[in-house]
Amino acid sequence: MTWSLLGALAASLCFGVATVLQAVAARRTRAGQGVDPRLLIRLTGQLPYVVGILLDLAGFVAELAALRSLPLFVVQAVVAANLAVTAVVAARVMKIRLTGREWVAVAVVCVGLALLGLAAGHESAARVSVGFRWTLLAAVVVLFLVGMTAGRVRGRARSALLGLVTGLGFGAVAVAARVLASLSPLDLLRDPATYALAAGGVAAMLFYATALQRGSVTTTTAAVVVAETVVPAAVGIWLLGDQTRSGYVPVALAGFVLAVAGTLILARFGEPSSTRDPVPESVSS
Repeated sequence: MTWSLLGALAASLCFGVATVLQAVAARRTRAGQGVDPRLLIRLTGQLPYVVGILLDLAGFVAELAALRSLPLFVVQAVVAANLAVTAVVAARVMKIRLTGREWVAVAVVCVGLALLGLAAGHESAARVSVGFRWTLLAAVVVLFLVGMTAGRVRGRARSALLGLVTGLGFGAVAVAARVLASLSPLDLLRDPATYALAAGGVAAMLFYATALQRGSVTTTTAAVVVAETVVPAAVGIWLLGDQTRSGYVPVALAGFVLAVAGTLILARFGEPSSTRDPVPESVSS
């Protein structure tokens, strides 16, 4: 289990650094109307985005390994805490000044993650029906349609909706990874959860890039954090049998709340380049 926790922390580190690189690339790239799938193609012409994607892939492999033996509520809280990594990197490398409140938030996140690690129980791949796997894939399709519609909304509501859909997309990826019965190539090709994982990841990246490019950073990131932690945690506990170590439920709950609350305070670091601008975070389309 120690190696799984280290894998989750490694994933958080990779995602935190990737956020910086992808956000810079998104701001440099021409925007389209609404949600434009061609945005991902244009972004591939930006070296920071490509390096960020490679880090994301490395982080996903580490997250997948962690999900094979850790509860969803632990892994998702650790992964969402990548904003603490982004904040520290921004402070040290990009010379962005963190407020006292934000340094406290970083410390709170660390305490929360320590409590989660202490309370985490050992899990194995969840056994679910084929119907559950197809339902998960259908949910990803619905999320994509909702996201495309949300991209046409104006103002802060668009940021919140796109952030929510992004977070749910990342959550679907985590749930799909948790229920994969086998990692052998033939089994993966036959498993609807594999396609839910792939489609959810692509949709989440598209909507996140769109939201960062033309929306409110804080609103988007806060919605992503809540959706990608709370919803998968609930699914894991109620449907997949995720548990804590015996007698450690209060510790796990406290750790989860602290980690998520601290991450929300750091929401502006969802796009760290914006912290250098004195203008409001909301960008008109």
